[in-house]
Amino acid sequence: MRSARLTVQANGIPQAVRVAGPPDGVPVLLVHGNVSSSAFWEPLLARLPGTLRVVAPDLRGYGETDTAPVDATRGLDDFADDVAALLDAPELFAPGARPVVAGHSLGGGVAMRLLVGHPGRVSGLLLEAPVSPYGFGGTRDLDGTPTTPDFAGTGAGGANPDFVARLAAGDRSADGPTSPRAVLRSAYVADPASLGDDEDLLLESMLTTATGDDNYPGTAVASPHWPGTAAGRRGVLNALAPAHFRLADELVAVPVKPPVTWVRGDADVIVSDTSLFDLAYLGQLGVVPGWPGPQECPPQPMVGQTRAVLQRYAAAGGTYREVVLPGCGHSPHLERPAEFVAELLALAGENATA
Repeated sequence: MRSARLTVQANGIPQAVRVAGPPDGVPVLLVHGNVSSSAFWEPLLARLPGTLRVVAPDLRGYGETDTAPVDATRGLDDFADDVAALLDAPELFAPGARPVVAGHSLGGGVAMRLLVGHPGRVSGLLLEAPVSPYGFGGTRDLDGTPTTPDFAGTGAGGANPDFVARLAAGDRSADGPTSPRAVLRSAYVADPASLGDDEDLLLESMLTTATGDDNYPGTAVASPHWPGTAAGRRGVLNALAPAHFRLADELVAVPVKPPVTWVRGDADVIVSDTSLFDLAYLGQLGVVPGWPGPQECPPQPMVGQTRAVLQRYAAAGGTYREVVLPGCGHSPHLERPAEFVAELLALAGENATA
């Protein structure tokens, strides 16, 4: 399946969109994750049948979409509103389309928010290594209880400044562990060999990330609690923080409950109960000094939280499947594409099979 590039004016901004398949095909919407773009789906498109109508936008501040600011106090709603506006774009979908929505990482949070805001427009939800329904960082228990009143340790202050600087500089080297190429190899996948000939394409996708206070990572805010940072009001990492992104109860309560498939790798180091991007877990390992201990600041049980919320979703009348891929990291669609495609087509229905 070959893709074309379109620019669509939707939700007040020009959005770059990757489109493949016939306009009357089975609709599929692909939402990419953080520090990437729709180009991250390009290796997958070659494996999809021509019966699908695939739409993959660049989120604001990524790829070729407008670098519009992200209001972190709305959680991921800025992104979800942008994507929702595309559902009614006639050049993308047939009228009244109800696509299967697949979201990767941050995109999983956007997909969940899209379902909450527009439950009648989603026919199935594929969550690929999604952010927890309680946000990223700073929560204690499976029910999302906050660690501290201001959710210390979350938001833009937790970003590695050298990685941000290298993104902004367009660093394509593999020099040092914080270069974007090194992060792609070590964090986005479990086996860097799985990137193959697509590595440079994926790296270029990462380097389209708009950096700064309004985008990635956002504004850093000081906190009196360890490790001294809390969620600000602007930018991507703050939008992901539990202070602003918490939709577990809303997800469980949606009146229309499409089937949910949750796909994850058991070697994911980003979204994990032992995440190497969770400052509390790094503190437990002794990497970040001054950790106050598990009573005051335990690592976030991200996987456990997602499972607990999806179990509530099923108990309230929905259905979900958890698919765990052994030896796979944060990007199953890149590392285990055959299994990922099988799950996507199962949600899309028999009309989408090859």
